[in-house]
Amino acid sequence: MQIHPSALVHIPRLQSVSSHSDRPRSRHFHLLLSRRGAIMGAPKPGEKPHLTGVRTGAGTATMAPSKFEVRSYSEHKAPKPASPSASVILVSPSNEILLLHRVQTSSAFPSAHVFPGGNLEPSDGPLPSDPSDVKRHIDSPAYRTGAIRELFEETGILLARSSRTAESLLSVSREQRQAGREAVHQGKITLSDWLESVSHNAVLDTDRLLPFTHWVTPPNVPKRFTTQMYIYFVDASEAGNPSVRATGDKVETMAPEWRRARDWLARARSGEIIMFPPQFLLLYLASETLDRDVVEGGNEDAKEVARKQDELRNKVESEGWTEKYISPIGLQFGREDGRTVLALDKPGPELKGSGLQGDDQYVVLVKFRKEGPRQVDVALRRDVLKNERELKSQKHQEREGKL
Repeated sequence: MQIHPSALVHIPRLQSVSSHSDRPRSRHFHLLLSRRGAIMGAPKPGEKPHLTGVRTGAGTATMAPSKFEVRSYSEHKAPKPASPSASVILVSPSNEILLLHRVQTSSAFPSAHVFPGGNLEPSDGPLPSDPSDVKRHIDSPAYRTGAIRELFEETGILLARSSRTAESLLSVSREQRQAGREAVHQGKITLSDWLESVSHNAVLDTDRLLPFTHWVTPPNVPKRFTTQMYIYFVDASEAGNPSVRATGDKVETMAPEWRRARDWLARARSGEIIMFPPQFLLLYLASETLDRDVVEGGNEDAKEVARKQDELRNKVESEGWTEKYISPIGLQFGREDGRTVLALDKPGPELKGSGLQGDDQYVVLVKFRKEGPRQVDVALRRDVLKNERELKSQKHQEREGKL
């Protein structure tokens, strides 16, 4: 069946979201999104969602989501297999979040800000080879190991404990970690073997990685990825531990940077930095909790920081974000400012019929430009659909009035 172009998800050139996209084994997932857009304003954390720049009527009824259908996955023949990858959202003892700034000369996504992450490797652990096997896409030791390994390779941060019963992270000098990350990156040694050489009983701190959505590249993309996102909270007691101090990899990223989630969002909204929809959405969700009631330039005490981390952890678990599988797809209506409205409720073709679902509460708004996504924001799906219905109704009334 032929699919109308307006229903497809599309960007001109396929590129990687990973901060190490130039080397094949660490390419991250890709998002292929539609050309259409919306003039929807998105709520700031803590505020009710609002609409900006949209003419609306007086009605309050909401439009049923089925009115605006998205392209059926079954209409795309033989999508390419999605390669497993993983990424880490690292939260500091002061509730700042780490992003890596890609170098301007990078062949993919130059100057973009991304979470540490990349493709899984055989040494990370076994996964089913069948792309349609659900177990290939769900949280597992392989994903967790890959996430920690990529974080180590890209930043030098080592999330490991001296033993399974140890509470604190293993302390390893910068020089020793630098030598280790280079050896692991070059494939001279596996992360587990290197860690054993540092401390015989040491283990990766995989237990404290909390799943925070899983993203599957839409089916109409030549190269596809199935990416497990995690969030990790660095305890206040680790503030002086050299193992959590980040440095650039001297290849694909400039110096890693810690900032509050709201600051990252503000920089993306202003156009100062390039940020992709998955990063923006997850920072938005984190900011709602971590940045609430924080005075600009002010500092929170350790007790308040820990309380908010616990609150965010509970939010991720209680609202089901640990088990949301998202394959972004553009809704079939365009908006006047050229932004695409990305629905997040589909899990991807491999997971169709599995019972796994995305999120039907939010949508992401984005305008794709040559340099990357711009004007990224978040809105409630029900408000976007309600506004579209009211706008269509108003235009219909205007046409009727001219007859």
